[in-house]
Amino acid sequence: MAAFSFTVPFTRVAVGGLSPLFIGSARAVIAALLAAAALALTRQHLPSGRQWVRLAAVAGGIVVGFPLLTSYALTAAPASHGAVVIALIPAATATMAVARGKERPPLSFWIMAAVGALSAVGFASLHSGGFGQLHWSDLLLFGAVIAAAVGYAEGGMLSRELGSWQTVSWALVLASPLMVALMVVSMLQQPQSGTPLVWAAFAYLAVVSMFLGFFAWYRGLGIGPMAQVSQVQLVQPVLSIIWAALLLREELTWPTLLGGVAVILCAGIAVRIRLDSNASRAKGSVR
Repeated sequence: MAAFSFTVPFTRVAVGGLSPLFIGSARAVIAALLAAAALALTRQHLPSGRQWVRLAAVAGGIVVGFPLLTSYALTAAPASHGAVVIALIPAATATMAVARGKERPPLSFWIMAAVGALSAVGFASLHSGGFGQLHWSDLLLFGAVIAAAVGYAEGGMLSRELGSWQTVSWALVLASPLMVALMVVSMLQQPQSGTPLVWAAFAYLAVVSMFLGFFAWYRGLGIGPMAQVSQVQLVQPVLSIIWAALLLREELTWPTLLGGVAVILCAGIAVRIRLDSNASRAKGSVR
């Protein structure tokens, strides 16, 4: 989470000089080159047919969806604003894991997940000019939350079969033809130029946020239980807001702080309810 916490602030820095399409695609291309080299050097076996389908879901979430959606969103939204909305990811990941595992959590889980979502929508609406009004960047951020949740939940389960770094590596390789095409389109649309700081931020997104960070993250999710491990993710938006203030000099307003606290609390409670529910069922089955 420490590695991922810089993703939103550094994306905000990168869009200051590079196009969002280039950032979202080129970072995946660079990570795919690293992934292909790692897979080749360690002589990894190819995934099975069913695993390729599941890898497509992972790639669609973390390689294509989240990077592109956040890159476009952060051309307009401050990093601290994006961090608050993205704080929904832990609850969304738990929800995806529930759906994927065909679990039946108690009603309180769905209530808290809904309250968290409404808190994020309310926060985004107020920042967009009034309740009920959402900026296009907020819609992109909510889409990024769903994309990340799908990629995290499926990737966490798949890492138990393929391994943590292998899962993200195969997903990157699978998505590489599309991302190369998008990168070429972005370069044809406009020449990419930026300050050394912009390129440094982009390099971090490509090497750490898109590749190395997933080594530890998918390893943790694979060890599980996934709902419990996903609680660690609640630290990410807090750190992202702090980095936005320290590195980007963004002002921490009371709505941002209160919105972040509300979303994080709701996400944490929802995940805890699911954990307690699973523990209760496990005790019941032992008896």
